[in-house]
Amino acid sequence: MSFTRPPPKAAGQLPVVWLVWWIGEQSGDTYGRGFNSMGIACVLVFAPLVLPVLGLLHALAQSPPAGCLAGLVVARARGPRWAWHQAGSVLIGVSWAALTTVLWDWPFLGTALLFGALGIFPALAMAYVPRRPRWGFWGVWFRSGLASFALFVVVGVAGAPAGSAGLIKGYEPPVLSAGQLTGVWRGDDGAVLRLAPGGRAELTELPLRSGFGSDPPYTVCDGTGTWSLKREDVRWDRGGVALTLDGGCGQDTYWVIGGTEQDPELFVLFGDPDAGDLRILKPQRP
Repeated sequence: MSFTRPPPKAAGQLPVVWLVWWIGEQSGDTYGRGFNSMGIACVLVFAPLVLPVLGLLHALAQSPPAGCLAGLVVARARGPRWAWHQAGSVLIGVSWAALTTVLWDWPFLGTALLFGALGIFPALAMAYVPRRPRWGFWGVWFRSGLASFALFVVVGVAGAPAGSAGLIKGYEPPVLSAGQLTGVWRGDDGAVLRLAPGGRAELTELPLRSGFGSDPPYTVCDGTGTWSLKREDVRWDRGGVALTLDGGCGQDTYWVIGGTEQDPELFVLFGDPDAGDLRILKPQRP
């Protein structure tokens, strides 16, 4: 069985998968980031060029090894080759997911499900395309590109009305009480915020807003202060923690409530909304 034709055909799936993921991301928390038209323009220009290449590399890394594995199994067990090929593709995808978890700390379960799903179409293509030799190598590329572009347009056009109609649910931040906010909140950069029940706060390496026009737009502070729960702020129409530090380090800072009910967050976007410095705190689990 030839392995040269199916990967080009399968590479066309990644642009559509990326677009579905991007539409889903728009229904999540934007953390106050603005609409960067230049960034979107760059994505629209380069994504159709880069994503098919990444899809080709993925297909080559998963489908041919799965095909070889299926050939070994079919020689010793019953069942159609395409079914064993699918099983081998899932196994290879899980192996790649384990490798990314070890090297880059990617979430194993989500990555394994993604790699397994992305391997389905290439495996089916490898069983189908060899029966169409008249297509040729470039014929497969051409049809794959047309199909990918058509699906890309369909998904893109359907995404906007689906969001307007409520089929894609927009993000809704959690509504937390003062009791739920009480406790220790930590950031990946070592920041610690302790919110006591009586309204007192302790800060360790916590960034707070600095003066207008300052560079950087935040100051890292230690010390004590006060906090209170607010339901909205001048800039935000959702709840957050209004924090004031005793002493002269930093200015009053509004830490906005984000995340979900199960995994709440506190965040501040310092500086330019399009390219600011985002800091996120998460509650310390018992």
